[in-house]
Amino acid sequence: MSVVVAIKPSARKRNAKVGRLVFEDGTRHAFESRAAAERWADDLSAGDGHVWVASAHPRDGDDADCYLVSRATNAKLEAAYDKRRRRLRGDPAPEQESLGGEP
Repeated sequence: MSVVVAIKPSARKRNAKVGRLVFEDGTRHAFESRAAAERWADDLSAGDGHVWVASAHPRDGDDADCYLVSRATNAKLEAAYDKRRRRLRGDPAPEQESLGGEP
């Protein structure tokens, strides 16, 4: 059985190795199994942006069985401290509260 993995734009943008792979070999890759595709994604993630294999929706009209995807992030907010992160989002309560609701 062959598993076809289509590379989504999120993976290309987040991981330079994936971008090069798309440039050199295209956006579709076939593997002998889902496990082989997941090992491939793990190898691509080593030392670069995290990518993973996600199942394609059954009603998706694409002929791919899975997608290689990543999560787009805002690097500025990722690097900010929690207090600054709340301020950037416009949170009016700058103080951190405990789970019980008391400051």
